[in-house]
Amino acid sequence: MADRHVTGYHELKGPHSRRHRERPLAMKSKLRYLLFLLMLALLARQTLAQARPTTEDEHFGPVVTAYLGYLRNEQEVVDDRVSRREISRVYYRRNSNRIRALREVAIRIARDSGNDYLPELEAVTGDELRTLFEHPPNITSLPIGRVVNNTFRFLGPVRSAEVFYVFARLDPYEQSELKRLGSTDSEGGAGHVNAKPAQTATRPRKVGNPWR
Repeated sequence: MADRHVTGYHELKGPHSRRHRERPLAMKSKLRYLLFLLMLALLARQTLAQARPTTEDEHFGPVVTAYLGYLRNEQEVVDDRVSRREISRVYYRRNSNRIRALREVAIRIARDSGNDYLPELEAVTGDELRTLFEHPPNITSLPIGRVVNNTFRFLGPVRSAEVFYVFARLDPYEQSELKRLGSTDSEGGAGHVNAKPAQTATRPRKVGNPWR
């Protein structure tokens, strides 16, 4: 009798137990499916974000495209270094802003000129001017297009979270021609503006043309 009672109890309990076991399994399957959909959405968004710059670069020639690709690689380098905590957040923000400023200027030059050529660009903040010039010019009154010391042409300021002053380094032929003509550039005619020879700064301030 006791055995039948026990057997009957288990028979009555069995279906309920299976339903209780099936519910967590169903919930787990739904969660797994939702996570899968979320992963697909994130992957698609990342793929589109990576493809967008490449699509934009297709409007330019191989030289400009190579430079823009070089800037993307530079950004990936600083992204990797900050993820490894090899550089500070301040250093990371400054160089990321600099890369964006250089990209903006490069695209502007390419679109305005219609040529597949870019000069060597330098982007510095106000406190970095001494990395280019022994005696920095008065940047607030320096006219856009002014050639400084037969070496740099001032392209103007660019705001990329902070203000960067962008210069184009003249190629050797331009520098030689200006020297031959005896050009003595000065800031507002008030005196000669000296430029330092190229040197390594404490903060990376330029991205050279990779095709040279």
